[in-house]
Parts: sequence; C-alpha cells; structure tokens
Amino acid sequence: MSTIPVVNEPVEDLASRLEAMTDDELFVIMSALEKASDTAEEDTLEEILPRIALTESEIERRYPGDLLAPYRDWKQRQLLL
Repeated sequence: MSTIPVVNEPVEDLASRLEAMTDDELFVIMSALEKASDTAEEDTLEEILPRIALTESEIERRYPGDLLAPYRDWKQRQLLL
C-alpha cells in the first residue's frame, strides 16, 4: 500500500476535503498522486487512479475551460523555486 495518506483515506472523505482546499493544497495532492502512480504496484494503482480523476475534476471545476493548465503552470513554477 502507498505511504501517502490520501491513498489510504476513503474516497468520500477525499472528495469533501478537496472542495475546502486552497489551490496550492489541491495541486500538492495532485502532484503526490501522480508521483505515487508512477511507482505504484498494480493493486495500489487501482486505488490511486480514481483519486487522480477526482482531483482532476476538482481542478477543472475551479478552472472551467482551462483543463489542467493551472496545475501544469503551478508545477512549472515549482521547478523554478
């Protein structure tokens, strides 16, 4: 199982927490989920992918029509820090 807490918490809890997060918090979660999916075993990946989809949906809800551009921009800025 993954060591990042967001993978172990119930999806319903994550969904309600995502709505209350700041954009930076949301983007940190997305980044952590992406990293976890890169190294996950198949059984853990089945837990991560729905959480990624849920997080993507929240980003798209906040930025209609921008898809994941705000997240990609945020990731780029993190590389420059």
